[in-house]
Amino acid sequence: MTTTPEKDGNRAAFFALFVLTFINLFNYLDRQMLPAVLESVRADLHFSDTQLGALATGFLVVYTITSPVFGSLGDRRRRPPLIALGVGIWSLATAMAGFARGFFSLFTARSLIGVGEAAYGTIAPALLADHFPAEKRGRVFAVFFCAIPIGSAAGYIFGGFFDHHFGWRTAFFIAGFPGLLLALLTLMVKEVPRGQHDAPPVHAEKVRAPISAYMHLLRNKPYLLSCLGYAAYTFALGGLAWWTPAFLERVRGMTRSEATVTFGAIVVVTGFTGTFIGGALGDYLLKYTKQSYLWVCGVATLIAAPVAWVAFTQPNKTVYMTAIVIAEVFVFASTGPINSAIVNVVSPTERASAVALSIFLMHILGDMPSPLLIGRLSDLHGLQKAFLIVPAAIFVSGVIWTYAAVRGDRCAEPSR
Repeated sequence: MTTTPEKDGNRAAFFALFVLTFINLFNYLDRQMLPAVLESVRADLHFSDTQLGALATGFLVVYTITSPVFGSLGDRRRRPPLIALGVGIWSLATAMAGFARGFFSLFTARSLIGVGEAAYGTIAPALLADHFPAEKRGRVFAVFFCAIPIGSAAGYIFGGFFDHHFGWRTAFFIAGFPGLLLALLTLMVKEVPRGQHDAPPVHAEKVRAPISAYMHLLRNKPYLLSCLGYAAYTFALGGLAWWTPAFLERVRGMTRSEATVTFGAIVVVTGFTGTFIGGALGDYLLKYTKQSYLWVCGVATLIAAPVAWVAFTQPNKTVYMTAIVIAEVFVFASTGPINSAIVNVVSPTERASAVALSIFLMHILGDMPSPLLIGRLSDLHGLQKAFLIVPAAIFVSGVIWTYAAVRGDRCAEPSR
């Protein structure tokens, strides 16, 4: 049976999507393993909430600082080996957390995960964008980023299960080692020419030096607005991911295993649903406006903000559980579209750098300070009051993205 270059390209593209999505699932499983066992770690190692929040911040500091380095490498070097290196590093660091005996050792292990995830997180979206044309990227990124809720839910559920039956250290041992096999699988992903589905052709684009590339991106207003909205969104999402199981246990009175399993189930269902709806809707509306991805993000988060406020202020279980589910669906609807918006407004030769800079901005302004800030506010005023900063951040992201969409449509009007 003969094959054509087009069929071979499609097979390579879908294989890349399969492998990178599966790795992304373990990426978020590893990330959420610690929040799932947070209360057990606190009891065993006698940490304050400020220290627990600092564990998230340490990972994000390293992740944020190293992302621009790997972004530059991803625009200039073969990408699958760089991704494989990152997956291997973060998997070993996850397993190392099981050996922690105090704050410093656990802080170091969790921080090292940031090095590995920086290599993967900056390069994988750029590689996928080069495998697929622009009109399919919303759905492609919806598939890729549906691994966030599934992996996060798996982290909460399996973390809670192994913590309950075998202790929190075992959870880290089991989570870490499968990533080493995935690192080897990544080497089978095909490298493709940058910008092969974009116009103008990639050979017409100037490849800038690293510093010049980042300065050029900072002058790109549509890109910068997308990133600033992403930062506010990530501030909220980081706080939710880190503290919600503890919130359900302490404030709502759930048992530890019930809190992690309940939140994990909510995340996987709402995340899967919201991510696919958002990606498909962004692609569909592209025929009406080039700002469709930003419109989906802006409207979805503006709806989610007041619903999230209800979720964290109402003590009635039926009310707050329903509100959490609705808010999470609308929050996750932005995941695929915002990443599509970011890669589509930059040159193909600077996509990895663009993803890297977006990671830098969204983490340094977003989920780097939020777990620590919520932890500090919790120590001072209680976790319920501290959590009210989350819906405020969701609202800010919606305002920024809606403004960016309106601005983009206005700028496009003269050329119509």
